[in-house]
Formats: sequence, C-alpha cells, structure tokens
Amino acid sequence: MSTHSNRLAGETSPYLLQHARNPVDWYPWGEEALARARSEDKPILVSIGYSACHWCHVMERESFEDERIAGIMNDAFVNIKIDREERPDLDHIYMDALQTLEGNGGWPLNMFLTPDGRPFYGGTYFPPRPAHNRPSWEQVLMSVDHAWKERRTDLEQQAEQLLEHMRKSNEFGMGVPRNFSIPVQEMFTRRHAAMIAENLLKNADREAGGFGRAPKFPQTFSIRYLLEYHRHTGDEEALRHALLSLDGMIRGGIHDHIGGGFARYSTDRDWLAPHFEKMTYDNALLVLAFCDAWQVTGQERYREVIHRTLGFVERELLSPEGGFWSALDADSEGVEGKYYTWTLYEVREVLGKASGLFEAAYDITGPGNWEHVNIPRLLRDLPELARERGMDPAELERLMARDRAALLARRAERVRPLLDDKVLLGWNALMNQAFSRAYAVTGEERYLVIARRNMDFLLSAFRDGQGFHHAWKGEGRFPAFLDDKAALVGALVALQEVTGDLSLLRLAGDVMEGVIRDHGDGDGPFFFYTPAQQEDVILRKKEVYDGAVPSGNAMMARNLHVLGVLLDRQDWKASAAGMVDRLHEAITRHPSSFGIWASLLQELAVGTLELVVTGPGALENGRAILRMFSPNSVLLMALRKETGFPLLEGRVREGENAFWLCRENQCRKPVNSLVEFTQLIELEYQR
Repeated sequence: MSTHSNRLAGETSPYLLQHARNPVDWYPWGEEALARARSEDKPILVSIGYSACHWCHVMERESFEDERIAGIMNDAFVNIKIDREERPDLDHIYMDALQTLEGNGGWPLNMFLTPDGRPFYGGTYFPPRPAHNRPSWEQVLMSVDHAWKERRTDLEQQAEQLLEHMRKSNEFGMGVPRNFSIPVQEMFTRRHAAMIAENLLKNADREAGGFGRAPKFPQTFSIRYLLEYHRHTGDEEALRHALLSLDGMIRGGIHDHIGGGFARYSTDRDWLAPHFEKMTYDNALLVLAFCDAWQVTGQERYREVIHRTLGFVERELLSPEGGFWSALDADSEGVEGKYYTWTLYEVREVLGKASGLFEAAYDITGPGNWEHVNIPRLLRDLPELARERGMDPAELERLMARDRAALLARRAERVRPLLDDKVLLGWNALMNQAFSRAYAVTGEERYLVIARRNMDFLLSAFRDGQGFHHAWKGEGRFPAFLDDKAALVGALVALQEVTGDLSLLRLAGDVMEGVIRDHGDGDGPFFFYTPAQQEDVILRKKEVYDGAVPSGNAMMARNLHVLGVLLDRQDWKASAAGMVDRLHEAITRHPSSFGIWASLLQELAVGTLELVVTGPGALENGRAILRMFSPNSVLLMALRKETGFPLLEGRVREGENAFWLCRENQCRKPVNSLVEFTQLIELEYQR
C-alpha cells in the first residue's frame, strides 16, 4: 500500500478515509475534481461505496491498493471516491444509469463519466483477473481508455441518450389528476387493500418466513402492512405470515443473539447466514415491526427483542452527543463475520462444563453450521426447548442470558469491526421514531429519555440559518435531502404523540412548509430528492420506490396526510391522496416495492381515526391508549386549552378528563372513562 495520502485525507467519512492512502489519486466529489476533468478533457471515474460494504473492501485490496493499477487509473482518468451514505443523491443518479445500461446494480458502483458528468459506461465489482465471465478491472480500464480516445463521439452520443432517457423516466406523475370531489374512500377501497395483501402473500415463503428466496431482506414494510391488514379485517393468513417472518428473523443468524441487533440481510433462505454489517436504519425499522407484533400478540419474545435490539443500539451506536452512528462493518481482520462467529472449542472454553445446554439451544456444533464455524441461531424457541427438557422456561432463559453475557464479554476482547461514526439525519430520525414507539408500547422511560435527547441533538447540530444538513461528524455537511426532512417530520410527530408536546407538532408543520418550498415540483405532485438550491447534480431525481429505507416521497405522502389531519390542512390531505392516486396501480400490483405507500393507501381506504384526549390526566390516559395496536390513527393530548389545533377547539374542559373519537374532524359525543373509550376504539376496528 502507498505511504502517501491522497486528497481524501482531509475528509471525515470513514469510507473515504479508508481510501486515503491508496496510490489512486482519489478526489472527493467537488468542483476541484470536476474542474480538472474539464480543463484536461479527461473522462471521470466515479467509484461509489460505503464503509460496511464487503465487496468494496475486496476491490480496494485487490485493485485500488495495487500501484500498477493505480498508475493506469491516474494516467487515464480523474478519479472520484464517493460515500453513498454521504451523497445518496449522486448514488441514485449513477445507480439508475448503471441499471439502465446493464439491468442490474450494486456496490461498489464504478461509473465512467464524460468530463461534464454524464455517465456512459459502468459496472459493480470487477476482479483483479478475468473470472466468471467478468473482465478484470485492468481490462475494463484499458478498454474504456481506448474507446474514449478512438470512439469518443460514440460515447458522447451514448451519454446524451442515456441522460435523456433518465430525464424522461423522471417525468412520472404529470398530467391532470382525478377529481378530488370524489370521496377518498370511493377512490381507494378495501378491495384495493385486499389485493395488496393477496399480492404480498403470493410471494411469501410459507416455510421460512419472509418473501421470495435468497438473498432475503427483512421487508418490514410488507410485514407491518399485513399486521395492519389483519387488524382491519381479522385475516388470519396475513397475521400468520407476518409473525412467521418476524419469528424466523428472531431465531436466525441474521439476529445477533449474543449482542443484540440485526444484520442487513440473509444470504440464504432460512435467515442463517447474514452479510454481517449492522445498519442503523435496519434496526430502527425492525424495532417498529416488533412493536406492532408485541401489541398484536402480547407475546413476550417480541418485547424482549425490542429491549435487546435497542440495548445494542444504545451500547454500540449511540454517540456521546446523543446522535446515532451509521453502521458496523461486516469484516474484522479482513474476514467477513469473524467478530460474530464461534467454534465449539471457543464456546466450551468460555462456558465450561455447562455449555451443553447453550450448544443445544443455539446450534453450536463441531463441524459448524456455516463455513466451519458457528453462527448462533435458535432452531426452536426457548420455551419449546424447556418443555423438551422438562425445565422451567424462566430458568432456561435465565441460564441462556447468563451464557450470552459471558460470550459477549469474551467477544468484546476480539478485534472489533469498523464503526462508521458519521451521523445521518434521516437514519437518526428513523431511530428516533423507534425509540418513541418502543416507549409507547413498553413504557420503558429510558427510551423516551434517549428519544428526547436525540431530537434535541438533531435540531441543534443539523440546523443552521440555511436549513438542515444531511450528515454530521463534528459539523454539519451537505444540504439535507428529501428523505432526511421527511423522516424528521415523522419523528417530530411520533415524539409529540408520546409526550403531548405540541410545539413539536408546530415545528413539524414548519419543516413541511420548507420541504414543499424547496423540493416541490410545480408540474406534478411528487418531490425532488435534492433541494432547488443544490446545483452539483446533472439531474434532480424523484424517488418513489421503498427499498431498504422508505422513499422520501412515500414518507412525504404520509406526512402530508397525517399533518393534514392533525392541523386540518385539507390541501395537504388532497396532495397525499393525489400522490397515492398516481401510483395506485403500481402499489397494488407490486406492494413489496411500495410498502409505505401500501399502508397509506389502506389508511385512505379505511379512514383515519382521530383520537383526542384532554384534561389533567391526558398524558397518562393517552399513553394507555398508545399501548393499543391502533394503526391508521392519530392521537392528540392536551392538559389545557391550546390554540392553532382545530381538533382541540372546544374539546378541553377545565379540570375534566374527556375522550373524543373523531373522523374527518367530526366527533362522537365525548366519554369520560378510559375503559369506555378503548371499547369505542375497538369497535371501530370491527366495523
């Protein structure tokens, strides 16, 4: 490896800093690199990855640390390294280009651009020598360099055609919307909701849980949809598959049984072998799903996995300032999963003669259950094992907790995976929602303390006179993107719901106004990913697909609807319905790609319950209501009279507790008993 530093040495991203001593003359994305490409009339090589990306590390070791390969790159190209988590806007653009060219994508993403930034060729991982019908990285470099010198006009034309295709594919949602004098419940019906459930279940793995085959991602949006659908319809198949999926993940190796938390996805059908990186957003979204499952079933394993997952987050991802770091790498000592796997000898060395029970519970064997080592997993639930062995389930759990703690202490002595210690606004807002919701369903005060402190940090560290930032590592960097702000609005609403702090709701409305101003499209209902003030991208994209994280537009549609209800903004509610209307066919046919949209469509079909709790006991009573599973509802709590909230007007009675159940701001006669109110709510779900 080179002993000199390149231009990445001054960056803060852990991923970019990993490449700071490569012999490649890397630049960060910025005017310096782009100006050099224009002045020297050289093509640009953009290489995009992230710190927890296994194949990014492999390609760095094999190619970017090679002096000879670096020499070719430096001679022929202006080389730019991008952390996709710092600049998801650029990643979206060039990933779309690759998928258009090749029909697939992934990371590392290596794209070749004209000097003015238009993509013309690319790929993902390339090996150091030709293998598996893939050319070597050196062959790719030489071929592109030759083509640029000999057939530049063809490449320029290809780049322009590709960019034009991307522009046209970004023009969805135009045209005249439907007449919104039609009641929303006639536009979106329970039949639409049923079709979504049917289409999700067509792709269900009825044996192992989840959807499709390997590789298998959590797909929490689809699972949560099925739980909500069951609540509205009583459909047992939807409930059964949602719980089968969550149980499969809880038992599997994708779940870190020793330290808590979940890896990003499973490489196999049975949830055994993950790619071992742990991402903040995955753990946030899984906690939200487990909160639903705990409310629906009351089964202790769901509450336990909430506690253990958030325990991991607090222990390993919570910064001293109150932010959540981004990720833990899959690799340590250059080996994927080494930190998390065990040999039988190691387990027996730590647990001694008492290890047999742990071995039986967690599938620890001499040959190993994955590549000659063991990934701890439960072959069956611990209560089932206790029955088999004639043990008290509580005693077995106590023994297993003791053994897990001993193994965790031993694991802490190992070389840890790299921590990506940048803090991202959108991912933090998702985790903030998870802590707020976990507090709501479990009553654990610590979760509320962490959520409040995190929100205080986000509002101070990420905001300045110009607006919000996307990333923070000692200072805010990059203008916030659509999904950052949309997730923040959702977090403000969720935190308001558990605290009764209406100033958070006012702030959510203010942030929404800014998003509409800076990201709105006057020609259609959808929002641009980048703000209007940002000028260093060749295309302002609109993202609608819900992937590993919710799309900014899906979160915005939900925010527009929820805040429209809470703040009586009929224009916002109509905008949300208009967004769903433009996509409703795709949502219905392909719900796994539109999971957040699907839940909103279902809410538009069944209507939103407006729950208003007032009086001196409002906080206590409201929190009791939040422990119910009440999807497609909003809650406002007020101890005293408040202005600016139509749902509260005339509904606060001095010194008297009152409960109001409303729809479309039309309320039933209030009741004064929490028991009676919860019965009224229950009846609404049985309609």
